[in-house]
Amino acid sequence: MKIDFYLRFHTQFGQTLAIVGNQPSLGNDDLAHALPLEFLSDAFWTASIEIDPAETDTLHYRYVFISENGERKKEAERNRVIDIRKANGDIVLIDTWNDESFYENAFLSAPFTEVFFRDHKKQKAKRSATYTHEFKVKAPLVSGNEVVCLVGNAASLGSWSTGSPVLLQRRGEWWSAQLEIPASEFAISYKYGIYNLKKESFVRFEEGENRVVHNDGSVVKQTIIHDGFVRLPAIWKGTGLAIPVFSLRTQNSFGIGEFADIKLLVDWAAETGLKLIQLLPVNDTSATYTWKDSYPYAAISAFALHPIYISLQKVAGKKHAQAIKPLARKQKQLNQLAEIDYEQVIQFKMNVMRELFDMDNLDFLKQEGFAGFFEDNANWLVPYAAFCFLRDKHGSSDFSRWKTHSQYNADEIARLTGNRSKHFRSVAFYYFIQYHLHLQLKEAADYAHKKGIAFKGDIPIGIYRYGCDAWTAPELYNMNMQAGAPPDDFAVKGQNWGFPTYNWKKMEEDHFEWWRQRFHQMSNYFDAFRIDHILGFFRIWSIPVDAVEGILGRFIPALPVQVTEFGEKGIWFDYDRFCKPYIVDSILDQTFGEQAKTVKEQFLEPNDRGGFDLKPVFDSQQKVEAYFLLQEDNEVNSLVKQGLFDLITNVLLFEHPGSEKQQFHFRISLESTTSFQHLEEGTKYKLKELYIDYFYRRQDEFWKIEAMKKLPALKDATSMLICGEDLGMVPHSVPDVMKQLGILSLEIQRMPKNPKTEFFHPKDAPYLSVITPSSHDMSTVRAWWEENREKTQRFFNTVLGEHGPAPYFCEPWVNRAIILQHLYSPAMWSIFQLQDILGMSDKLRRENPAEERINNPANPNHYWNYRMHISLEDLMKEKEFNLELRDYITNSGRI
Repeated sequence: MKIDFYLRFHTQFGQTLAIVGNQPSLGNDDLAHALPLEFLSDAFWTASIEIDPAETDTLHYRYVFISENGERKKEAERNRVIDIRKANGDIVLIDTWNDESFYENAFLSAPFTEVFFRDHKKQKAKRSATYTHEFKVKAPLVSGNEVVCLVGNAASLGSWSTGSPVLLQRRGEWWSAQLEIPASEFAISYKYGIYNLKKESFVRFEEGENRVVHNDGSVVKQTIIHDGFVRLPAIWKGTGLAIPVFSLRTQNSFGIGEFADIKLLVDWAAETGLKLIQLLPVNDTSATYTWKDSYPYAAISAFALHPIYISLQKVAGKKHAQAIKPLARKQKQLNQLAEIDYEQVIQFKMNVMRELFDMDNLDFLKQEGFAGFFEDNANWLVPYAAFCFLRDKHGSSDFSRWKTHSQYNADEIARLTGNRSKHFRSVAFYYFIQYHLHLQLKEAADYAHKKGIAFKGDIPIGIYRYGCDAWTAPELYNMNMQAGAPPDDFAVKGQNWGFPTYNWKKMEEDHFEWWRQRFHQMSNYFDAFRIDHILGFFRIWSIPVDAVEGILGRFIPALPVQVTEFGEKGIWFDYDRFCKPYIVDSILDQTFGEQAKTVKEQFLEPNDRGGFDLKPVFDSQQKVEAYFLLQEDNEVNSLVKQGLFDLITNVLLFEHPGSEKQQFHFRISLESTTSFQHLEEGTKYKLKELYIDYFYRRQDEFWKIEAMKKLPALKDATSMLICGEDLGMVPHSVPDVMKQLGILSLEIQRMPKNPKTEFFHPKDAPYLSVITPSSHDMSTVRAWWEENREKTQRFFNTVLGEHGPAPYFCEPWVNRAIILQHLYSPAMWSIFQLQDILGMSDKLRRENPAEERINNPANPNHYWNYRMHISLEDLMKEKEFNLELRDYITNSGRI
């Protein structure tokens, strides 16, 4: 059988196309061996293959764009599937390129196909037993009583009569019609349209020029035409709620929000017209069983769910209900707390779970549901359970300190976790917990879907240094580095998250299998996800493992400055002056004041450059911190410690590892260093030129290439809708790459991406974006209003368009005006923190807005313990407010 491919595509000189598929002639799905297409005309590229129908049931294929630089990019289309068994002869395929950037592809992601539009009505389509042509097109937003129809100049297409169009039938993502068209009717001009089945009437034609198909005169071929998307103004806008699970409060929870509480949150969302619930990461962070584990971005497993979110009542069920009745008093006590007492909750829940586990007596292992769960998750569940057992046995999650199994060995772990092992029962305890967590979160997700509500999860940019992922596969991470973020207005010393960075080259060797597994497991519960710090896929802020502050980091990968460039700029290159901490008497006096002499004697030693070096025992921030942990905690010691931190960071350049003083990277915030300020003016000017080139010019295309090695493959691995948190020091290439890949951006009013603008206006948001007035890392609208009176006044006059002085406090009408601005934004999603929604009501808002903040990223030891101040049961009773919110959402044109 011969198959002819014709792809509609306009190229520029040097660009080519190829096709990859499940046939040897199409490279067996290997992009490197894709079949090149030949240029046919300005409108088409073509190729032909021969296949044996006896050996192939279905043909799967995708097109590949090859740029002038040889970069390969797959199209977005994943469903080019041809049933060879039903073919009556040779096949002609006339296709339309589906680019990742087409916004219509977002409507084919899980929130839309699995939640919002999953109940499309079916109808009979006009079919022919011996069809010659099959027309296929996508129209994801067509729903209800409407269907796609086809009208054209041929008699078989109704002769342009809208009274008798060809009705297409929905089959998966495609609308299709199979027709027998005689050769005498060609060439055919046609258009798609919309037809209302209930009214039995034509609604409208698609926009644009007529489509055209020709016939090659053969009667033994079947022609399949993939026409891309129906050209209709397809705009859909939704509203969502962002809240951590731990912040939920219900009458049935246990001092913290639980997966079971989500169902009541879904009810409230459905009541108010919200279509999406966005959660912070829900993975297990149990490293120490202290409040420090409250940080949701330091999970000991990228897969395991957090035991703290488990509902003890649901685990007990009717069978063991009596066992937990005595807990009612403790439950009431914890529920009455204004904030979460993390340590009490986790310790209490784990103790009760052990009692319930003992009562179960391993009966859960025999359940049919567990067998399926275990089979689907064994790849991470078994190592995770072993890790937790060993963590508890050795009293630490720092596996480097374990007396046994400090290095992961699959065979040893298989013996440890085997059902004949003396430790099997201890290991199975964690199977028990994860199985019940899975059931409870899945139940909540399924309930949300029935109510028409989508779930959005969160993928942290890093993994915990002392967690299961690092233990089982340390080669996937750069354990000698720490991920973080460069300085900004919210964290002037930068952020050090402590996570090892990803070893992307190693991950690429198995086509990012770890990420594929991660997405697969997430898709059990979530329809969309937020990539935390998507900039990390372009380059990550990497901090040496002996540093404490984020300011000592640099971007990796990055193109270094060659030593010769300094000479070309007329800069005399002095390695010690530029690359070592610059410490002289005037800086010591400025930094330490009365303590300068003591600091010199205790921490420094003179050098031959007229200044000082740090003594080897104090030459890193980590060493300094370790020393002061043993000292009295007082104001003087705190000042000296921070001063020593500042001396260590007082450098201009970092040497590129292994370059032998030939390649260098600039320290961020160069001008703020006293080392820079002590240079003569000419050198300052020339260094600043190189600095600007290093950070803002030379890296951009390089970082784009790096991102395109990762993000397309990761996006291709999931049907979930992807949103990227693209805030911070954003390279110029980031918006272009995200647009190319159809990844939604994040737009925050007080963090404009245009440096010339103080505030971002919601009306300027791109369609493929999520817009919000605040995030979990920021103060709420009400708290922000009180932080800077001058800024608030400018916002009041310029963004809200109000005259006169701004209210001192963020009154409900001001809060409401900001919410409405976001609702009327053109962005696909407006997502709000619950605190900002309740801020519209004088009755429901919290009295003190400072108590509403979830996290302060400038504080690495922040306690994540925010909890709703009213219960979801009480919120459901606020009928007047709920109706008001629903009206705002509906009137703004959001679904």
